[in-house]
Amino acid sequence: MKFSDFKKSIDDKSVNEEMHGESEIRIKNLELILNIVKTINSTLLLDDVLELVLKNAINLTNSERGFIVLKNPAEELEYKLGIDKENVLVPEEQFNVSSTVVHDVFYTGQSKFIESALSDTNNDPSKSIIRLELQTILCSPLITGDKKIGVIYVDSRHLNKIRVREITDTFEILAGQAATAIRNAQLYNGQITAYNALQEANTQLISAERKVLKSSIDAEIGQSLQGLVHLALLETESLLRTIEKFQKEHNEIIKQIDPIFFDRLKLKTKVSVDSIRSIQKYAQALMETAIMELDMNGGDINKIIQSVIRYISPMKKFGRITFKTEFGTLPQCHFDSEQIQHLLVHLFSNSAKAKNDSTILVKTSFENGNLVISVTDNGPGIPESVMTNIFDIPSSKKSGYGLFVCKSIIDRHNGSIKVLRQETGTSIQFLIPA
Repeated sequence: MKFSDFKKSIDDKSVNEEMHGESEIRIKNLELILNIVKTINSTLLLDDVLELVLKNAINLTNSERGFIVLKNPAEELEYKLGIDKENVLVPEEQFNVSSTVVHDVFYTGQSKFIESALSDTNNDPSKSIIRLELQTILCSPLITGDKKIGVIYVDSRHLNKIRVREITDTFEILAGQAATAIRNAQLYNGQITAYNALQEANTQLISAERKVLKSSIDAEIGQSLQGLVHLALLETESLLRTIEKFQKEHNEIIKQIDPIFFDRLKLKTKVSVDSIRSIQKYAQALMETAIMELDMNGGDINKIIQSVIRYISPMKKFGRITFKTEFGTLPQCHFDSEQIQHLLVHLFSNSAKAKNDSTILVKTSFENGNLVISVTDNGPGIPESVMTNIFDIPSSKKSGYGLFVCKSIIDRHNGSIKVLRQETGTSIQFLIPA
């Protein structure tokens, strides 16, 4: 019986009858149900909801034990919780109930109430009923909307008078309200799990992104510094040789001026040379430490692309993005899957930033011994003014570093990356040697 039908029947009797006998019991049960509903709806934590439902079911029916089984993703019934009337947990290995009753109730969607189970031949007692000496069984399906999510079951070894409509109706109403509370808790738990997974993915992405960016910038700085230091070293050494040559060729003039002055000048120049050489060593060390080791675990790049799309799709900035794929037949190849994932996220993010309702098409193929991947969107495209330095390190003319990181990743794989010319949108293609 539904809660609304139960309440309506009480209201109708209250109008037409004096408050006594059956009507009093029904009103008392209504108050009990209202209190139970309030209690089980006080939390969205699944474990708490299951425990509250079972405790109230046991108290309501004066049973000895209670169990909840829920449907798992494989569409099979799975033990979730069992407690006794003392609120002691019943472990799964002691989950000895009549599986016949549980499965019948779930698959038919109809409650089953058995009194005198050992002697009721109409119910064809199962071995578990006989073994456990069960006398009373109440079992109702957990249904929310048109979706069956499980079963609530209570039993006792003592005989309870359950063939009373008020008790069976109340138990069914409890099952209906419990199903709603459990389903809400499951949805909430699913959201929390998805959110935590998303946060973890974001954290890993940000960490790896910073690592890649720092490595790329360190390498760029190291290379620039090496060039500057090399030039400064050449000029300073040239100056030192010029001073020494002047001393040899113009010894008389130096004696007239100040011989000590030129010695001091040579000493300062030598100190400069030694300092520049030290800087050169630091620049070389910066370049060496900037080299990120590739974890060439490789695999199926089509699956890598699918996994990236799957875990970024729930993000707010990709909420209106439509992803399409055209996958070619690719061989198993060696590449750093984590870095390729970061590259894809950068490309997808750029498309979403340019047009928040973009359609992004990802194509893969195998050509001339290379994996060929293109990411194409229908956004506004890349301005011609920045096309020449689109993959350069961030500067006053170019603020974003996403494509710079992408190029750094592909460079480490000895591949290539470029922007494909097209009339609308942006298409970026990268190749990875197989």
